[in-house]
Amino acid sequence: MGRGIITDDERAVSPVIATVLLLAITVMLSSMVFVMMQGALTSVEKSSPEASVSVRGLSNGFHVVRLTSLDQALDPSQLEYQLISSDGTKFSGFVSDSNVYGVIGSNISFHDRDAGYSVTKGDYFVIDSDTIGSDNGEWKLKLIDLSSSTLLFDTQLSEIEY
Repeated sequence: MGRGIITDDERAVSPVIATVLLLAITVMLSSMVFVMMQGALTSVEKSSPEASVSVRGLSNGFHVVRLTSLDQALDPSQLEYQLISSDGTKFSGFVSDSNVYGVIGSNISFHDRDAGYSVTKGDYFVIDSDTIGSDNGEWKLKLIDLSSSTLLFDTQLSEIEY
């Protein structure tokens, strides 16, 4: 046996280990390229949501405020409602509140028609105007999207004729 000739692969790297090392280096390099390019891949910001509503005063003392159009689905936990009278009396909270979202019989309730835990076209508020005292036509309902700081609607509640 000659000097300097490897006879039984004692010092060489096995093919399995070499393959694993090559894969690890490739993954590291590709992740570094991704991290460097991530700033260039930022998406365009979403536009502010737009909505319109219809208001209907029912002879049983309730108002129904229905979203007749809404251009994107919204998160109920990011939507604040405000029911405000002309004298400054105010009821407010979030659409996702446990005493508002999907509750029947509360003073202010929100009903999600598709039950998808998102606010979309066709969903509606039911306001017990007789109990609250908002049946006289001097109250407004506002809905504010906090994620985009957008006033979705500010609508006057009609006077209810019994």
